[in-house]
Amino acid sequence: MCGGTPRVSRCCSRPSSRSRSAVTTDAGASAPRVVSLLPAATEIVAALGALDQLVGVTHECDHPAGAMHLPRVTASAIDRDASSGAIDADVRALASTGAPVFTLDAALVASLAPHVMLTQSVCAVCALPESEVDRAVAALAVSPAVVSLGGTTLDGVWDDVRRVGDAIGRRAEADALIARATARIRRVHETLKAARAPRPRVVVIEWTNPLFVAGHWSPELVRRAGGIDVLAEPGAHSVEIDVDAVRAADPEVLLFAPCGFDVSRAACEAEALIATEAWRWARDRTTWALDGNALTSRPGPRLVDGIEVMASIFAPELFEAPDDRYARRLNYKSE
Repeated sequence: MCGGTPRVSRCCSRPSSRSRSAVTTDAGASAPRVVSLLPAATEIVAALGALDQLVGVTHECDHPAGAMHLPRVTASAIDRDASSGAIDADVRALASTGAPVFTLDAALVASLAPHVMLTQSVCAVCALPESEVDRAVAALAVSPAVVSLGGTTLDGVWDDVRRVGDAIGRRAEADALIARATARIRRVHETLKAARAPRPRVVVIEWTNPLFVAGHWSPELVRRAGGIDVLAEPGAHSVEIDVDAVRAADPEVLLFAPCGFDVSRAACEAEALIATEAWRWARDRTTWALDGNALTSRPGPRLVDGIEVMASIFAPELFEAPDDRYARRLNYKSE
């Protein structure tokens, strides 16, 4: 079994966005204390220059490094070192009994006295569901603002960045962050357009057992990087698929980016899959393992890194080779 610390895939809830505020979070007030209940929100807060406002994070918040020293307000019932198949089985077993995948330390949250809590509405098993957050907030003496992030496209993610900026008194920083991200994406586009670069056919694998293709913002990342996602639709949920459907789509490039896996774990999962007879056809395709956490899974500012890495894979003659800490090419002998 490969090592690593996977998060749970299998997003299935209906996306939405909401914001309930019981406190003032304008720039003139004292900086709000923030508890983040998902890694992407932690990354957004840090990117807005407000890491010092974070007082609590999840057990999975590992970026930036400064967030790793903060109190952890959540825990997982899943063995994070298990195989992808075992993780899926555990999630299904918990769901069948109504048991939660994640738990919230409500007493710790109360002791941290947050003014703002950041949560999500995209995936019921990737982070705490909204219902758990609602129960925790109801038990607090003073209710914080609850900001739920639900972007499923790049534009939706940028809307969430603005929403976080508004909630923590950092709207100007949010606008500046989005402007920088947009400029980076534009540079990729202009480089590809000037070279009239061909668009390869691409499939992004989000989970390996069972097999899922990446949805939500991932097809847009592929398009903006110069590729064509041949199996997924922008903004739609990730969907389970079989290997025959992947083969029938005839991808030129296969990107393995399991949700929550680093590049080493992604490579291990991909190599094990392609070593099977069912995937023999894929051994002569361009195949890469990606760090899902850093590049594709978390709806935050690092999605732009994902676009740039994909562009370097699709058009290596136009862009610098990606950092092998986040992307690794896999080589197979055709048989």
